Amino acid sequence: MLLILGCLSEITYAISVLYRRLAVKSRLDFAAELAALKPSPELAAWLESRFGSWVQTLQEETEQAQAKARLAQEQALRAEAQISALTAAQSEALRWRDLKIEKLTLELAHLRRMRFGTRSEALGEPERDLFDESLDADIAACEAQLAAERAAAEMGPPKPVLPEPKRPRAGRQPLPDHLRRVDIRHEPESSTCGDCGQALQFIGEDVTEKLAIIPAEFYVERHIYPKYVCRPCETIHAAPAAPAVIEGGLATASLLAWLLIGKYIDHLPLYRLEGIAARSGVILPRSNLAEWVGRCGVALEPLYRRLAERLRQFLVLHADETPVPQLDPGSGKTKRAYLWAYRSNALSGDPPIIVFDYQSSRAGAHAAQFLGDWRGALMVDDYAGYKALFQSGVTELACLAHVRRKFFELHQSNQSPLAAEALARIGELYAIEARATDLAERAALRQSLSQPRIEALGLWLQQQRQRVAHGGGLAKAIDYALRRWPAVARYAQNGHYPIDNNPVENAIRPIALGKKNWLFAGSEPAGQRAAVIQSLLETARANRIEPLAWLTDTLQKLPTWPYRRIDELLPLKTLSTD
Repeated sequence: MLLILGCLSEITYAISVLYRRLAVKSRLDFAAELAALKPSPELAAWLESRFGSWVQTLQEETEQAQAKARLAQEQALRAEAQISALTAAQSEALRWRDLKIEKLTLELAHLRRMRFGTRSEALGEPERDLFDESLDADIAACEAQLAAERAAAEMGPPKPVLPEPKRPRAGRQPLPDHLRRVDIRHEPESSTCGDCGQALQFIGEDVTEKLAIIPAEFYVERHIYPKYVCRPCETIHAAPAAPAVIEGGLATASLLAWLLIGKYIDHLPLYRLEGIAARSGVILPRSNLAEWVGRCGVALEPLYRRLAERLRQFLVLHADETPVPQLDPGSGKTKRAYLWAYRSNALSGDPPIIVFDYQSSRAGAHAAQFLGDWRGALMVDDYAGYKALFQSGVTELACLAHVRRKFFELHQSNQSPLAAEALARIGELYAIEARATDLAERAALRQSLSQPRIEALGLWLQQQRQRVAHGGGLAKAIDYALRRWPAVARYAQNGHYPIDNNPVENAIRPIALGKKNWLFAGSEPAGQRAAVIQSLLETARANRIEPLAWLTDTLQKLPTWPYRRIDELLPLKTLSTD
């Protein structure tokens, strides 16, 4: 028994020593370690048989684990190197992006100085007239590139963009039905079959429509007045001369209409119209063209005055004004005059009326003089010149689009979340407006949906203003809205009031386009004539009446037309023909 216990103790000691050495060493020579313990031959043989293969397997597993650890360490080092390289590449890309943004910013500033700079920095008038379109295109392109670069910088490293599926090409649009059709038949060269000689029989036809044009053609009207004599009475009889807007003049009503349309609709200066006529071999001196424009303005003035009277019969009007350069005789320079614009309410359902009033200044007295004793609701911007009207009984309406524009510009510049919230709330109000189809539905929607939202928007603006620092862009946008808030929110009280002043701003847009070609008005009477003609032509366009046809017909009828029937000549569509 003691012998057995002694053997077990020796075996336990040997195993513990081997285990400790195996835990310390990565590679264990089992035979050498066993010999160092000096066991008996029987114990050495037994330990070799029992633990030799296990130690070898354990060592192999340990070596495999160490190899995997070394491989993982190498992979981690490579990944770290790749990340470092990628970070360096991104830093380089960001540096180049910052340089590009700086370059585009400087380029945009340079283009804006060329386009809008002071007299010492801007181009002269002839150069501006030639290169305005190119500069506008360059500025727009530069602004788009700068916005794209700034957006990319805010979004971080570029992400892969999936290619968009190609849209199917839209087919060629059909040509308008009102255009005159000229048939051109293309018959086969032979009426018999080239193979068998039999006669061909008609079974149908293919029709292809193509668009053609006949350029403006000048022609001569020969007015012949036969003369007859009465021998017994010794008198001569002949038809009286046809009345014309310009008595004894060379131009017919169609030529005068072509001249006015070219100048005030197509925005062509007189020297260009002179050149167009010269290409057809017709010499029309610019002095004659200017005289014809002046005489037509005088002839059309009764229609203009009646149009203004009809406009003042509406209870709701839009008003706005735009500056117009006017030549200042003696100084060789121009001074600033103003074209005041008035428009009927687009929500009234009546034929739209647009009237321009040319004045030498922006004084509010001009608006008061034009409106006279009119008392209604007037939609205007924040110009102080209208304030006297509102103190004398005119109801003030303010433009929600102007309020929105302040927040839109702010959001475009710095992505302000408060500006985004304001835009979303205003967008809900416009969405309600889009749902209305008539006056009754609009009034009901405004009372049930718009009124609570506009009140909530006003309270929200007041709360945000208390949290916003003074002097910032957001503070200015909120202050502008709150300063006019009663007039802004007034539209929701009924279905008649417009929500914004966009209709009259759209009416002024052609004037702004024409100023690039006219450069300036020659005098105050010239500006007043332009207001007369533009009022009639823009009213015709707003009523979807073809201006050239209407003006030609009106100039033919006007010399003999009775004033009591003047409303029949106004370019207004009746409600029955809408």
